[in-house]
Amino acid sequence: MPQAPTLRRALVTGGSGDLGGAICARLAADGLHVIVHGNGNPARAQAVVEAIQAEGGSAQAVVFDVADGEAAATAMAALLADGPIQVVVNNAGIHDDAPMAGMSESQWKRVIDVSLHGFFHVTQPLLLPMARARWGRIVSVSSVAAVLGNRGQTNYAAAKAALHGASKSLAREMASRNITVNVIAPGVIQGRMAADAFPAETIKQLVPAGRAGTPEEVAALVGFLCSDQAGYINGQVIGIDGGMS
Repeated sequence: MPQAPTLRRALVTGGSGDLGGAICARLAADGLHVIVHGNGNPARAQAVVEAIQAEGGSAQAVVFDVADGEAAATAMAALLADGPIQVVVNNAGIHDDAPMAGMSESQWKRVIDVSLHGFFHVTQPLLLPMARARWGRIVSVSSVAAVLGNRGQTNYAAAKAALHGASKSLAREMASRNITVNVIAPGVIQGRMAADAFPAETIKQLVPAGRAGTPEEVAALVGFLCSDQAGYINGQVIGIDGGMS
């Protein structure tokens, strides 16, 4: 009897949040085994796993701090013991907003630690196994703030904009192995963060489309970039912001 084909494995950092959860659900629906990463709230990561499994998908949870290089290395080694990870979505990120004139050093460094150093800690160990498999998809989630700038977010914009340069460079390094590296830059997206920061009237003024995007709309773009069909899209920063940028 022939063996069932092994599912491609996808790791989604920050997979327990609103956007991360939608990305995990989309990748699972597309037939990938999804590794849902969480840090501060392991129960939410497990809830995403259970929701995927209830729909007939394949998923597991993993918990560690992406900003902690040692913890990330240990977690990556354990995951790679089961074989290569073909898809990684670097979605983990935090806000700690303040005008730069009043920003503390810890506010600056922690935001950069999670988004930028987290990208390195998670992605770097996966590259050689991915290259040996000669197929891979790396997608990092940035923000319209990294493209346009945003008051009170010099730390966040710096961290996310750094992903643009890193991803463009990594795309050149990995392209010959059939590995793509892209960035998406969402604008105002529905969820807990946006609900507090953007009243409906503000959204109408900021966003030409006149509404917030949905996590599912962002997840659809990520799903496409992680598919075989997107193999010739590489080194790009793609806005998904209702016309803001």
